[in-house]
Amino acid sequence: MVQIPAKPTPSDPMDQGQYIDRDCTTLSRHVLEQLNSFSPDAQDISALMNRIGLAGKLIARRLSRAGLVDDALGFTGSVNVQGEEVKQMDLYSNSVFISVFKQSGLVCRLASEEMENPYYIPENCPVGRYTLLYDPLDGSSNLDTNLNVGSIFSIRQQEGNDEDGTASDLLQHGHKQIGAGYILYGPSTLLVYSIGTGVHSFTLDPSLGEFILADENIKVPDHGPVYSVNEGNFWQWDESIRDYIRYVHRHDGYTARYSGALVGDIHRILYQGGVFLYPGTVKKPEGKLRLLYESAPMAYLMEQAGGQASTGTEEIMDVVPEKLHQRTPLVIGSKEDVTLVKSFIQDRERRDQK
Repeated sequence: MVQIPAKPTPSDPMDQGQYIDRDCTTLSRHVLEQLNSFSPDAQDISALMNRIGLAGKLIARRLSRAGLVDDALGFTGSVNVQGEEVKQMDLYSNSVFISVFKQSGLVCRLASEEMENPYYIPENCPVGRYTLLYDPLDGSSNLDTNLNVGSIFSIRQQEGNDEDGTASDLLQHGHKQIGAGYILYGPSTLLVYSIGTGVHSFTLDPSLGEFILADENIKVPDHGPVYSVNEGNFWQWDESIRDYIRYVHRHDGYTARYSGALVGDIHRILYQGGVFLYPGTVKKPEGKLRLLYESAPMAYLMEQAGGQASTGTEEIMDVVPEKLHQRTPLVIGSKEDVTLVKSFIQDRERRDQK
């Protein structure tokens, strides 16, 4: 019979307290510790993250019962502003984010890839100084086969009063974000965030109903084995991207992993290293992913973890959108791997100019 050694019990009561602290670092407490402040601004950011966590809990609960309740799976029959068919859980997840922030007093506007225009909360606008941009349910095509999905969020400071209701102040580069992250709904529910002080991961403890600290100061490896891309689009890509794919096919040490959900693929790369690509195609040279709701938040997070994010020719964080739902190609992950992809693009450009 195999004996499992018991965890050593510290004799010092203070040491016991350290175990308790490590196990009970909640999301809201961690934010305040990262900001090293209990100022009103710090408490606002902590409260914002707490609300995002609440939205994640509600969506996770619904997903866990998706096959047991009505109107959880399948399509609504409508099409969103992106021209994509809307699933029941897309609609539900979007409404969850609106509901949890309606009475927060913190957020004046919510902008989502599911809504053509931002959602304004008039009662919050006199005091609410923040805008939340989000993809309520990334990878929803995975729902009917019970695969990973996620939510992506970005926090921006509101600039001006937005009197014309166009939210033109949001059309700025990614450096204007003051926080970003994602929630991954899988075997456990994870929340990963950054407010400019590194990248930190939390696991939802269902027995407590709290997100508990799992990993602090996550660093993506400088190089990794994973390349994540939908190779079904191979003949729709620019030749430079095809050159890169041929390169990884011919060299040892690479492994293809693609789930169809940006959150799941980025989470794997964050821990294992590698690169995620969603390049433009002949039909859609601008790519598929939305800059403000997907690419910029993930770029913010990846750079905080020591990685890179690019369109292939420009850093994602430097891109200034011309419209709320602007799309962009995305190459993101470990520094060395992103640089390698960019080198194929640059080499092809040089050859084309000759």
